[in-house]
Amino acid sequence: MNDYSRFEKQLSFLREIDKAKSIFRNTILFDSSRRENDAEHSWHMAICAMIFTEYLNEPVNNMGRLLQMIMLHDVIEIYAGDTFAYGTAEELSVKNEREMAAADKIYSLLPKDQAKEFRSLWEEFEASATPEAKCARLVDTFMPVYHNYMTKGQKWREFGVTKDKVLKRCEYIKNGSDELYKFILNIIDDAVKNGYLAAK
Repeated sequence: MNDYSRFEKQLSFLREIDKAKSIFRNTILFDSSRRENDAEHSWHMAICAMIFTEYLNEPVNNMGRLLQMIMLHDVIEIYAGDTFAYGTAEELSVKNEREMAAADKIYSLLPKDQAKEFRSLWEEFEASATPEAKCARLVDTFMPVYHNYMTKGQKWREFGVTKDKVLKRCEYIKNGSDELYKFILNIIDDAVKNGYLAAK
């Protein structure tokens, strides 16, 4: 090993992202036993993306980049925390500022070249412009909605979430896949019908 200081920085990053295993999200596991953590969420998203590529409006050109984006996108929550997806505009604005600062901090632990590369993957995810980023955003949105539906709206009901808020959030699914968006619309309507989600 020629550059031990580089290796130390990489190890420092790896130690720090271990904390993602202790950041619990509002999403409940399908068996309703507990909330999922960020590490589990990223793993589940990665598998979801591998399966759902056949339903995308645009083909994914670089599966490796897509999976890198998914595995890295939530490490900023080590410092920024998990923000409720259906919060107010003001809360979401503060979230953006908090996440930018968190990205500066977490990626700076790495050697400069890797810090730049990983940060660019996070920024690509946030911009949601490339086919890979659209897919990453799609599965990041799809999974919590599906979890809420399968757990009979446990978190939707707890926080008084309404159909219009879920639909607004699902724009990322609409932008990525017509087929998956139709499926989501159906389960949202069924959730309202069954009392899992408030109509207004």
